[in-house]
Amino acid sequence: MGHHLRFDLDGRKAARKQHLGCRGKRTSNSHAPVLTNLGSVTRIAQELQPSGLTDTFCSDSRTPNARPVPAAQNGGMPSSTRAEILTGIRMTAPIAAGYIPLGIAYGILVMQLGMPWWMAPALSLAAYSGSAELLVITLAASYTPIAVIAVTMLLVNFRHLFYAFSFPLHLVEGKLARLFSMYALVDEAYAITAARPEGWTKPRLLAMQATYLATWVASGLIGVLAGSFIPTQIQGLDFALTALFITLTVDSIRSLKDIPSVVLAAGSFLIAMLVWPQQRLLLALLLFVTSLVVRHVFSRRREASSNPSADSDHQLHAPHTGEES
Repeated sequence: MGHHLRFDLDGRKAARKQHLGCRGKRTSNSHAPVLTNLGSVTRIAQELQPSGLTDTFCSDSRTPNARPVPAAQNGGMPSSTRAEILTGIRMTAPIAAGYIPLGIAYGILVMQLGMPWWMAPALSLAAYSGSAELLVITLAASYTPIAVIAVTMLLVNFRHLFYAFSFPLHLVEGKLARLFSMYALVDEAYAITAARPEGWTKPRLLAMQATYLATWVASGLIGVLAGSFIPTQIQGLDFALTALFITLTVDSIRSLKDIPSVVLAAGSFLIAMLVWPQQRLLLALLLFVTSLVVRHVFSRRREASSNPSADSDHQLHAPHTGEES
């Protein structure tokens, strides 16, 4: 009994000396070995672990029971948050690279149309929507009424309303962070979350959206700088908007079921050209949206009439409340 008590007291003294020696070596920036008897100190640390004395040992890689201090306690960013931010940037970088040529063309177009250079970053921040910015610049340069521009922007960006139904906005905590995530919800941000619905966190999501926004604004500024060195107007540069929408149209036709939408869009534009050629774009958008709504309603009714068994099964399996009698 006395032998074990003496060993326990000696062990506690050894641990205390080891702790003081470690502190002295740390302050002197010495690289000498900290543990002189690794086996004994490790055994004592394991025996005294329930009492919490293992925290007194040095945070050295050669101490098995050392507990590293998290970076957040030192005023820095936790390593997990940094890793999520870097992951979001790496996932976004290949897609954000596609912003660069379009953003440069947008900046050059702003200068070519005779607008002030600050219009490019101002519009990118005020109406961050990519293709719609090119549309607004073109309409503004042709002295289109502001009401027509506003309605056109609303119709072009109306699709963003449906993105919010499946976008993982619930992961973003905090009022300002959520407002930014709603503001920066563009096509590419929705597409990457729809393609990879799992594994998203708040830092990764915000890093992804911030990368898109920064790339677009920076590309527009580069285009403005390049456009200022071009003395004459480039013929055909205003066709960039038309080429963009042609590319989006061709890319949207991935199967035979997408062809009716293209036919409706072409028919809407032809009717607008005949009825109201001065405001053909606005009328075509209104007609196209209306035709899509009508087609959706008719398709739902046709599905309901062709599958009446679903309603009957629902009534059969519905719980009886006793109110029928």
